[in-house]
Amino acid sequence: MGGEKTTSRFFTPGEEIISPVDDFDFPLLSMNSGDDEGSQDSWDSLVDQRRRDAVFREVLQSYDQLRTRIGSLTDAKNKILSYTPGAWIENVGGMTLSDYDVPKTTSLLLIGPKGSGKSSLVNRISKVFENDKFASERAQVTYNSSVGDGTYFLQEYTIPRGSNSFSLYDTRSLSDDASDNINMIKLWIMEGVRHGELVIRRSDSSSLRNRMRCKARKIGCEPSVIRKVNFVIFVVDGLAVLKSMEGDSDVEKQYDQIVATTFNCPYLSFRDDKPVVVVTHGDLLSLTDRARIRTYLGELLGIPPAKQIFDIPESSDPENELIIIDMLRYCLEHADRNLSCKSCARNKGFRVSVMAFLNLLLVLGIAIIAFKMQHLNAHRIPKSNSHVDWRAIRHLWLD
Repeated sequence: MGGEKTTSRFFTPGEEIISPVDDFDFPLLSMNSGDDEGSQDSWDSLVDQRRRDAVFREVLQSYDQLRTRIGSLTDAKNKILSYTPGAWIENVGGMTLSDYDVPKTTSLLLIGPKGSGKSSLVNRISKVFENDKFASERAQVTYNSSVGDGTYFLQEYTIPRGSNSFSLYDTRSLSDDASDNINMIKLWIMEGVRHGELVIRRSDSSSLRNRMRCKARKIGCEPSVIRKVNFVIFVVDGLAVLKSMEGDSDVEKQYDQIVATTFNCPYLSFRDDKPVVVVTHGDLLSLTDRARIRTYLGELLGIPPAKQIFDIPESSDPENELIIIDMLRYCLEHADRNLSCKSCARNKGFRVSVMAFLNLLLVLGIAIIAFKMQHLNAHRIPKSNSHVDWRAIRHLWLD
C-alpha cells in the first residue's frame, strides 16, 4: 500500500481517520518534461498512487454511509426474508422466470483459509435472522485454529433456520497445496455439494483419513440431497492479511499467495462474476487498518473493495447487521443472475442422451458382427484335402 504504517487500535466515535497518503503532496508531472523512461515511470507511479488514494477514501466513506442507513435496517432485512430462488432474476434477452432452471434452494458456498472464520460467519449471519436471540450457535467454531482443520464435513445451514429459500455451506479450510484446493473446488462446483459429506484431500495422511472415515461411519446418516453451488463467499482473516501486507518474508507473504491463487480459480467465477470477499476479525483492528486491508485486497484480487469486499467483525451492532444483509443481497442477486436457462439444461441432457445412445449402438453393432462371424465359421464346410487315384481303383467297375 505504501505510506506510513498505522498501529492497530480500536475505532471509537469521533476518531480522526487519516489516509495513508494524506502526508504527501504530489506535484503535477508534465508528459512533455522528457522522453526518458524514468519520467514515464514516475508518471505511472503517481497515477497509481492517486488511484489507490481515491479507492481508500471511497472505502472509508462506506463506513460513514452505513451509519446514515441504519434506519433502513428493518426493510433491508425483510427484503432478504422475502427472497425465494429466482425472485431477483432480471428479465433480459426476452427471457422470463419460466425460462430458467430455478433451484429449490439457492446454495452459497463459504470457502477460505484455515482460521479465516467461516463457521463464526455462519453463526453471525444466522443470528441476524433469529427471533430468539438466546438460541445456541449453529456452527461448531474452532477455538484454537492451530489444532486440527476445524470443519471436515460439509455442513448446510438454511437461512433463516428451517427455511428453504437459501442456505450456507460451511466447508473444510483451504490447504497450503494449491492443487488440493483446485481439485476440491472443482468437485464442489461441477458435482455439487451434499450436507454431511466427508472432505478428504489427496495430501491427507493415512492416519487422518482413517480417523475421519471412522467418524463418518459412526454418524451413519442417509445420503442427503446434492445441491448445485449458485454463488461463492470467500472468507479471509483481516489480521493475517495485514501481517502479509506488512511482512517481508516468504512465510508472511504465503497467506496472500494462497488467497490470490485460489480466488482466481476459474471454477469460482460465474460467467464474469467473481465471489464476494468477507474480511473477518476487524474488531481487533483500527478502522484505518480495516480500510487499508479492503483496498489492498481489491487491488490484489481485481474487484472493487467498496462494493464487493465486506468487512464483518465480531459484533452484533446494527451497522454489522446491515453489512451482513448487504453482502447476502449481493450474493443472492448474482446467484439469480447466473442461473442456467432450461434450454441449456435440456441441451446438455440431450447431448448426454445422444452420446449414450450412440455408444449403445456401437456396442450392439460390435456384438452383432462378432455373432455373425462366429455363426459363419461354425457352418463353413471344410475343404477336403484327400486325393483319389482313379487308375488304382478302375478294376472295381471293369471286373
